[in-house]
Amino acid sequence: MAQPLERNDVDMSTSVPCCQCGVIIEANPANMCVGCLRVHVDITEGISDQATLYFCRGCERYHQPPSEWIHCALESRELLTLCLKRLKGLNRVKLFDASFVWTEPHSKRIKVKLVIHAEVMGVVLEKSFIVEFTVNHQMCDDCHRREAKDFWRALVQVRQRADNKKTFYYLEQLILKHKVHDNATEIKPVHGGIDFFFATEAHAKKMIDFLVTVLPCKYHHSKKLISHDIHSNIYNYKFTYCLEIVPISKDSVICLPKKMTQSLGGISPICLVYRVTNTIHLIDPSRGQVAEVNSTHYWRSQFNSICNPKQLVEYIVLDIEPIMDKDRKCFPGQGMISTKHVLADVWIVKASELGITTASIHTRTHLGHILKLGDCVLGYNIADTNVNDPHFDKLDKATVPDVILVKKSFDDRESKRMRKRNWKLKRLADHDVESTDGNEFNEFMDDLEEDPELRRNVNIFKNSLFAVDTDDTDYDPNKPCITLDEMLDDLTVNDVEMTD
Repeated sequence: MAQPLERNDVDMSTSVPCCQCGVIIEANPANMCVGCLRVHVDITEGISDQATLYFCRGCERYHQPPSEWIHCALESRELLTLCLKRLKGLNRVKLFDASFVWTEPHSKRIKVKLVIHAEVMGVVLEKSFIVEFTVNHQMCDDCHRREAKDFWRALVQVRQRADNKKTFYYLEQLILKHKVHDNATEIKPVHGGIDFFFATEAHAKKMIDFLVTVLPCKYHHSKKLISHDIHSNIYNYKFTYCLEIVPISKDSVICLPKKMTQSLGGISPICLVYRVTNTIHLIDPSRGQVAEVNSTHYWRSQFNSICNPKQLVEYIVLDIEPIMDKDRKCFPGQGMISTKHVLADVWIVKASELGITTASIHTRTHLGHILKLGDCVLGYNIADTNVNDPHFDKLDKATVPDVILVKKSFDDRESKRMRKRNWKLKRLADHDVESTDGNEFNEFMDDLEEDPELRRNVNIFKNSLFAVDTDDTDYDPNKPCITLDEMLDDLTVNDVEMTD
């Protein structure tokens, strides 16, 4: 314990004996020495040596009266400030020093050593003592509302009005990877989309800003007045944001408006969507020309799919002949030509008519770099499809190809590849594999296996339930697969709460 401050320059002319112990001291109003003053006067009187702090285990914040909750690390300046504010009577003395005394982190006790000064009858006394704070658990208002799951101030409705949901599944994986949904109090899957409920409007706006960045989409919002305090002029609203994703998905065939074809470098009106990110990536199967349509251009001149992946037909390649660069038709102002694809003339026949008819179908495709004689390929039979689109009706039917090939097909897609799949994806909400979107989600997982660029922004996890089939002899290294280096370990935390 630190020694009190004493005066050593005693003037003998004004010295008197202490009325308690008789020691000669300098005269003071009490005529008592410092030692006797310390015995008879307690400068810590009125300062409690015990107090209580309230801690929320849900958000790990401490309660700061009257209604604020703040984050404080153990033995931090913020926590020390909070502890000192909880002490009553500290304003009557001068605080000289304050520091933490180490305690076990799980003891629910915080000890603070205080050194105070106080002047008593002209003498300055110093005393140090320890204040013990008990940490009690109390749930904050935000965690109460989150646990109740029926309180929200802002709602984000994500919708895609399309027959195929591949773009929606891709967005779901982006949300999971970047943890945009962490602030949501509840997530509800609804028909055609997902609803995200938030406790504050700021969290909803943060999610909207993310969604419009990663995908071409638009949104509109509304608000509803819940209550109004006329005395303080405070309004309480509930906000609703409705976000619509472009109704275009990977492997869809679209028909562009005439003005848009001109702005995209004279690309053909009939194009194939080979990827959807923050822009729509298009490719002309007959020329190999590529273009990108951003969100602003799409919503200004909208176009829809004339064929979706549910209409894919399987064909067999009878003959293929690559087209040299010198044989391509070029024109001034033409847009960019893809260097990853090879144009080729292909003669095909439907897999269901193989051996029945000798007539073959000729078409031009951009898949010349992966197709060979005898391969199975999926495509759209445009000639036999009933297309209801205003832009398609204005086209010269002589310029429309009979068949548009989309991608190479692998044998036993539905059985062997699903059985060999040693990886899995997480979902925002629980979905039944037998539900209507089960088959579409499996097709999305097939696309992840076939397209390395697509799965670059997706977290893929190892499937612990996968069993290796040692008797399988049908392994083909040429078939698309996801390597172990691209997979993440699925972390499962079983945290047992400690008792008091």
